[in-house]
Amino acid sequence: MLEMLNLLEGYDLRAMGQNSPDYIHTLTETMKLAFADRDRYYGDPDFARVPGAELLSKTYAAGRRSLIDPAHASLIQRPGDPWGGHPLLNDAAQPGLTGESSVPPAERAHDTTCVNVVDKDGNLFTATPSGAWLPAVVAGDTGVMLGQRMQSFLLTEGHPNCLEPGKRPRVTLSPTLVLKDGNPFLILSTPGADNQDQALIQVLLNVIEFGMNVQEAVEAPRFETLHYVSSFDDHRFNPGILNLEDRIGSEIASKLKSRRHEVNLQAAWGNPAAPTLIMFGREPGAIEAGADPRRGRYALAW
Repeated sequence: MLEMLNLLEGYDLRAMGQNSPDYIHTLTETMKLAFADRDRYYGDPDFARVPGAELLSKTYAAGRRSLIDPAHASLIQRPGDPWGGHPLLNDAAQPGLTGESSVPPAERAHDTTCVNVVDKDGNLFTATPSGAWLPAVVAGDTGVMLGQRMQSFLLTEGHPNCLEPGKRPRVTLSPTLVLKDGNPFLILSTPGADNQDQALIQVLLNVIEFGMNVQEAVEAPRFETLHYVSSFDDHRFNPGILNLEDRIGSEIASKLKSRRHEVNLQAAWGNPAAPTLIMFGREPGAIEAGADPRRGRYALAW
């Protein structure tokens, strides 16, 4: 998500308006670029050299930002060259598999949950437990299911995320802690596989850029791109696919289609992520919590 935020620094999102065609297009193209770098460079840092500082460089972000065409959606994967300082990696191979996954629905990745906690002193905790879904191998008669996150490995020789003994797979889990002037401000997390970063950045921007309260921020209509190599199943890439909750509206969908986005309308609350969000200290002693109604999310206080 940090690379996405660096890329977005060059835009006046507030002036565009929340969920306007310009806003959705700009954020979608930004996410595509960040996912392209993720898919190219992320892996277990004990096994692979990951260019973390280079990917988060402001200079690199400025170059990558220049690739975004305000009038047209990108339909290819475009990783950059962070080590060389170039916005585009020359001769990058395109992902091989596209379209619907060949994995039967019952065997696909699900389910994740999340937990966010703040106490009266401002101690913050956020986590996204995941990986023990059915069908799974159960450890003897313990009832404990073995995790399934190894499916996020790739079998591409030499890739930073290729399968190796003792190695951790790259994950989508994105529990997030936000500081304001060095002090605790927000924590947020969500289930939702590759939608996690996408949903969380939209919720974060709803608060910071558009002044929503925490419940408004998680309930607002969302969108998601499928323009990435899936972290699960058979690792499909779906260029240009953009899913919009239908509360965003057919007029906006039509304008996005005119920019070459492959738009699909979801149900009004059809986005697969479901964040919870806690804000601390906006007012002295206040703790505010929001829970997404799309799935079984709850906000509790005691």
